[in-house]
Amino acid sequence: MSSSKLFNNKGKVFFSLIISLILSHNAMANSDVAATKLPSQATKLSTEPRLRLIDQSNPYKMIRGAAEQTFKRFAAEQQAIRANPNLLKDIVREELMPYINHQYAAFKVIGKHLKKTTDAERRAFVPVFREYLVSSYAQVFTLYDNQAVEFSPEKSFAGKRIVAVNTRIIMPGRANINVAFKVRLNKKTKQWQAFDMVAEGISLLDSKQVELSGMIRKKGLPYVTELLKIKSTKDIVFKSRAAKGGTTVKKAQQG
Repeated sequence: MSSSKLFNNKGKVFFSLIISLILSHNAMANSDVAATKLPSQATKLSTEPRLRLIDQSNPYKMIRGAAEQTFKRFAAEQQAIRANPNLLKDIVREELMPYINHQYAAFKVIGKHLKKTTDAERRAFVPVFREYLVSSYAQVFTLYDNQAVEFSPEKSFAGKRIVAVNTRIIMPGRANINVAFKVRLNKKTKQWQAFDMVAEGISLLDSKQVELSGMIRKKGLPYVTELLKIKSTKDIVFKSRAAKGGTTVKKAQQG
């Protein structure tokens, strides 16, 4: 079986789930929160994917390989995941996060407030934001669908620092969804990592920046850091699939 066919059969869910995450981000709670500790696994994050290393010298191969590998692991451990949905967090940490530049993404989310934060505040925020992404992705991974994905032809990326890897989610009976995965080249390592996903013009980072910017301005980055800690510790729960469309996604995101 070709790698393209294998991806469509086993990895097709990946992109539709990520789109769900982008299109259904939740507004943050406005109540004050107390300081909490990150779970122990958040401070001992895996630095290597479990199955195999993906070629990060090519942004197109990196996106495709990371998606395929993540869902191979997911498919292999479905029974264990059903018994303990929090295993999805481990899969995301080990198979997906090594290919996401969470620090760059975190700084982009802080945005214009970056200069008003201290080095210590930023150092505290980055790993928490990473774990928040892990928890968010893991919850969305509980949603299954049967869409297929098409990849746009690979283009030359010579001399470029940022590349958009374009894909299309095939939606039977509905308009297809265009998705661009934005990846960035690390000049030192010469490796590519994803930092943003844009679905039909909606950027994950832009939406998160809008979501958090007001709180950072009014209450400071430490407050937002503590808020994301709490969100990151929520258990992953399989939601009922009785609801359809955005309702199902929204419930899953609310955790």
